Amino acid sequence: MRAFVIQGAQDAQVTDVPTPTPAEGKVLVRVAYVGICGSDLHYYFEGANGDFTVREPFIPGHELSGTIAADPSGRYPVGTPVTVHPARFGTEDPRYGRHLWNNGSYLGSASTWPHTQGAMSDYLLVEDFMIRELPADTSLRTAALAEPLAVGLHGIAIAGGVDGKKALVSGSGPIGLLAVAGAKESGAGEVWATDLRSGPLQRAERLGADRTVNVAQEELPADYFDVILECTGIPSALNSCIPALRKAGVIGQIGMFSAGDKPINMSAMLSKEAQIRGAFRFDDEIDRAIEILAGPAGDHIRDAVVTHTIDIADAVSAFHIAKDSEQSGKVLVDLTGATEQ
Repeated sequence: MRAFVIQGAQDAQVTDVPTPTPAEGKVLVRVAYVGICGSDLHYYFEGANGDFTVREPFIPGHELSGTIAADPSGRYPVGTPVTVHPARFGTEDPRYGRHLWNNGSYLGSASTWPHTQGAMSDYLLVEDFMIRELPADTSLRTAALAEPLAVGLHGIAIAGGVDGKKALVSGSGPIGLLAVAGAKESGAGEVWATDLRSGPLQRAERLGADRTVNVAQEELPADYFDVILECTGIPSALNSCIPALRKAGVIGQIGMFSAGDKPINMSAMLSKEAQIRGAFRFDDEIDRAIEILAGPAGDHIRDAVVTHTIDIADAVSAFHIAKDSEQSGKVLVDLTGATEQ
């Protein structure tokens, strides 16, 4: 089968690898589309994502849709449309959600040894509990957004919800855009979105943000927002949001900071009795994400967020396009051999 394999920084190619065979408790998925995530970009361009370095041939990708190719249990007929929860949960600990348990793994991650191979290949072997069957008539291109939308929804949940609240999304990259969509679908009273570039802001506007702000040119209103969903993982972006947060407001930190100490204006946070709550991946929010994407808003969300669908033969080009946030939102790698499904 074809797979996009990373050997190191900007050293990757599409190559043939063995097609896996499912045993009991496993399911083989015929992959249709794989989204390129920020972590995938780090693995390709830098050969590492934070502290996690590519040390063996590595297949990226954890945002996917596809169809069942083989299921030894017979539960899922061949051809059943699915997406996949990328987590294999670790050692149970009742104090917190499964996604925080120790000794787990995540598709397309070099944090484990051997690495946990990802989905950017014709076929993907996963545990049966990771399978999520899609509702009838759900587009596979749309369903590839389930994982990143779940990340946004988890950030909203960690921040205490947005129902009836004024919400600000900091950063209108793919995760920020899906946080906007998640906030709108979660009943936010207002949703604003920020960025430094016009392309992302135009996409946020198309998605339904009530207002967009280019923070390089315009200041945010002071003490206005109940909830801020910070999606950039850049300390200066977080600090620029703090004055816009009302007293006792909450920041859901969705964007992942790089490793090391970061300068955060804690004095301003303390004087407001504001909170920063970290959000990491998600637990079961993928089920709500599928429900949203299968509903009336699903294809509109896709059309606003997905800017490029590129055949796996041109995967290197896809990564370079995905790195340019002015021209691209979410970039999907297409393994179907067709332009639409």
